[in-house]
Amino acid sequence: MTYTVTARCARTGQLGIGIATYSLAVGGYCPAIRGGFGAVSTQAFVNLKLGTLALRLMEQGYSPSKVMAELSDDDPDFTYRQVGIVDGDGQTAVYTGENTRPWSGHVRGDGFITMGNVLAGEGVVTAMAEAFAANGAEDLDERLLRTLEAGRDAGGQQAGDGTHLNERSAAVITHSHRDYAHMDLRVDAHDTAVEELRRVHSVYKPFEPYYQLRHVDPAKTPAQDVWARDNL
Repeated sequence: MTYTVTARCARTGQLGIGIATYSLAVGGYCPAIRGGFGAVSTQAFVNLKLGTLALRLMEQGYSPSKVMAELSDDDPDFTYRQVGIVDGDGQTAVYTGENTRPWSGHVRGDGFITMGNVLAGEGVVTAMAEAFAANGAEDLDERLLRTLEAGRDAGGQQAGDGTHLNERSAAVITHSHRDYAHMDLRVDAHDTAVEELRRVHSVYKPFEPYYQLRHVDPAKTPAQDVWARDNL
């Protein structure tokens, strides 16, 4: 009961994942990213080790399609999984197992994947793909968030009896060519998690230059309230 966009920004080379679900704290267990190498989301009936294994294989030079084959060989319950992979060059591989709960499926685009399970229908992942492709000039984190909003607005998650399932957790995570995240924003428990993630993003985004300055030049970094007064 999750919908996700996994992508590489052609302009900056950043890798990122946007994800929303009825489950709790999704940002802590479905996404796995290593700057410069790849981004992976493993979902549906989640096997927690697949993301780490996929990144390790990509670091060894495996292509996304080869990684997917290795994950399938490693996991006897792979037909219950949904996995999307984008590598540092924008190559993709995606798999929706036959035992994932309907509606489930995916769309592959140029350097990105949209996918989901327990959704209102195919229109959810199609709307997400269109939203991501339409906003190429924006920062990757903004594109990921817009894509989640498109999935929500297209119907989001829906149980088998037709009941709408609200998004209770969501995350937007981006990595540059470093061993740590460029941005990692998460809503772990909220009745309208995508809306709350937008609020958190709107508060955090203006401070992004400050946190970068604090990292690269601490001697010239003023107190946060002083910087905000002078720059916001």
